[in-house]
Amino acid sequence: MVEDFRPFAPKNRTSVRRAVFLDRDGVINRAIVRRGKPYPPDSVEHVEILPGVAESLLDLKRTGFLLLIVTNQPDVASGVQSRETVEAIHEHLRKELVVDDIFVCYHSDADDCECRKPAPGLLLQAAKQYALDLNLSYIVGDRWRDVDAGHNAGCHSILIDYKYEEQRPQRPPIAVLNSLRQAADWILSRERAMTDPTSIPL
Repeated sequence: MVEDFRPFAPKNRTSVRRAVFLDRDGVINRAIVRRGKPYPPDSVEHVEILPGVAESLLDLKRTGFLLLIVTNQPDVASGVQSRETVEAIHEHLRKELVVDDIFVCYHSDADDCECRKPAPGLLLQAAKQYALDLNLSYIVGDRWRDVDAGHNAGCHSILIDYKYEEQRPQRPPIAVLNSLRQAADWILSRERAMTDPTSIPL
């Protein structure tokens, strides 16, 4: 379950609001991989929060980041999964983890919407709602769509690379890592280097 904690803001960065945007399937919970591509769990019962995720989110939260899930769920548009199931999964994640909000695109590519990653719509919506500085924010994802969405919104993009059989990002991520734990450590190290003049920058 979610722990109590007392967040603190990094030195000299208290006047801005920053976020770590998080893809859902493959970053927060285990994705179902079929033929080299990731798919979401089909029910709350099949949601497996990945090892180290809860602790990593707490560490980021204590450093002053808003934690926002941004997820494409096109199976709703195609009729494979119901919106109610997606919302039930998100309610479960809210109970188990210290996420501040969840932004969802329910469209497919055919809808040509502004919110389906790699379009930046979800991130821009969150930035407006929470008055975020996107240039000081990060996105952690496991697909090219997440990396490109981050670049399109002006964030720093981090890829958790599972070697899916799909296209690569148009622009390279700032880091390629193996888990949210590694991504959180990388972000925290970079933040320390930017706020502490005695630190060695990455």
